Amino acid sequence: MSRVYLYKRYERFWHWAQVVLILILVSTGFEVHGALRVLGFENAVRLHEAAGLGLVVLTLFTMFWHWTTGEVRQFIPTRKNFLDQVRFYTSGIFRSAPHPEIATPEKKFNPIQKAAYFGLLIFVFPVQIAAGVLYLGTPLWPGLIEALGGLRMVALVHTAGAFAMLSFLVVHLYMITTGATLGSNLRSMLTGWVEH
Repeated sequence: MSRVYLYKRYERFWHWAQVVLILILVSTGFEVHGALRVLGFENAVRLHEAAGLGLVVLTLFTMFWHWTTGEVRQFIPTRKNFLDQVRFYTSGIFRSAPHPEIATPEKKFNPIQKAAYFGLLIFVFPVQIAAGVLYLGTPLWPGLIEALGGLRMVALVHTAGAFAMLSFLVVHLYMITTGATLGSNLRSMLTGWVEH
């Protein structure tokens, strides 16, 4: 068995800050929609807006970090070994088959992870942020909102994006358990070290 330093300090900070912000956004979003009653509507809206702004700022800093360090390459999708990875997750994992992709500092994500992260970063996050900004600044651009189908349509797109992010979070929680031990993937995201 060998230990590899896989996740740098900033990657871990980004990951956990993003987790906190997304959980705040999801919970306050449920409260704004009336599914929860904890903070009250006005407080939930204010906290939701602050967490949304925090996520945008974090995302901008992280994009800069990924581009300047070259880590952006980690998120470029590939078809190589994609079907092997699908077979592993659908059946091989239940037979203790060897993992088709071993994470290294040069290649941290398997093909399915790359596709999922790419989809989030290129489609879900931008649409979610745009819908949130439109919703927040409704009085600033009523013509644009009307052209997009009205405020109800903007709200529906924003809510659909939230459910996409929530689905990703649920799958992510499951994937944490698929390491060498039940907690090894979680431990690696806390310490940066992965054991192979």
